[in-house]
Amino acid sequence: MFIKVERETRKFPSDIEIVERKGLGHPDSVIDGICEFASEELSKFYIKEKGFVLHHNLDKGLIVGGVANPVFSGGKIIQPPEITIAGTASIIKNIDDIRKILHEQTLDYLEKNIRFIDKLNPEIKIKIHPGSNDLVKLYESFSKGQIPLANDTSFGVGFAPLTKLEKTVLDVEKTLNSKFRQKNNFVGEDIKVMGIRSGHDIDITVAMAFVSEFVENYEDYFEKKAKTLDFLKKQFPDINFMINTADSKDNIYLTVSGVSWENGDDGQVGRGNRCNGLITPFRFTSLEAVSGKNPVSHVGKIYNIFATKLSSEIQEEFKLGNVEIILVSKIGKPIDEPFIGIKYISKEKINEKKITEFVQERLSRKNFEELTVDIINGKITTF
Repeated sequence: MFIKVERETRKFPSDIEIVERKGLGHPDSVIDGICEFASEELSKFYIKEKGFVLHHNLDKGLIVGGVANPVFSGGKIIQPPEITIAGTASIIKNIDDIRKILHEQTLDYLEKNIRFIDKLNPEIKIKIHPGSNDLVKLYESFSKGQIPLANDTSFGVGFAPLTKLEKTVLDVEKTLNSKFRQKNNFVGEDIKVMGIRSGHDIDITVAMAFVSEFVENYEDYFEKKAKTLDFLKKQFPDINFMINTADSKDNIYLTVSGVSWENGDDGQVGRGNRCNGLITPFRFTSLEAVSGKNPVSHVGKIYNIFATKLSSEIQEEFKLGNVEIILVSKIGKPIDEPFIGIKYISKEKINEKKITEFVQERLSRKNFEELTVDIINGKITTF
């Protein structure tokens, strides 16, 4: 293990900031959710059958958009979209048992999160195969009670606290996709939020699918759009909002099901939000697809989640202005022995040895075990 702590003196945040969030029904978020939920349930199956989580990675999911014809007060799905879950999974008994679990969990997730999934009726394909022998063998050690060994050479990142823009972008999507959508049936789950800050000025663009069944005509659409805009301005009075900026008199964001993947929009695991729920190009970023990876030894998953959690703990403990962390693994080495780089911003230099000791205490087997349990039980969001 090697820990490097470095103080930075740069201005934070800078005068320019861009933040994005792909909401619950966005195709990239949907396939992230499906694959993560499938991994959670497969992990529970392994624990029930074997007493521990076996090797698996279900992080190669794909949504291929369908064809739809939305019309005012109705419309129909002409060609259903396709959902594919691909990856590796240790086989117990029969591969068909694993396929059945993944198929059932995909349907379960969709029914819980997409209101009109019955209209979409997507075709679900499960493409899995056993993992390579060398990676599967890495699981033998921690099944015997040893610390898990990293099954990849990769890195994870985290930062804290969130800026005002980051918090706002998260809040806008979650507010629209919860209490506002519940009271307004014309709102679809497919909501994307893009925030730009220049100096103190914040502009937020919202792309929000409207459900055609609940929109009578163009006039009704623009009235409902104005209602949404008025709601946002009251909730976030100091923000400049725009909604569905491609709209014109004869071109509006209308869907049959409330999601864009009904009509040509595709989705892929890892193309959307990072594990903190945001896309932040001005921040430390890992391109690892977190959702669907195994929650025990795949550092592309656990290091990103752990770094996000650890950065918040350090920032709060030492009252720092900003903390950024990167953890780097070596395949086959214990997961509690990463290289760790920490950058922090503070008006005054603090005792960096105390930060190092604080981090060393948290790099324990117990903490990683608790993290795995929380992931499997759905207590940690991966997108």
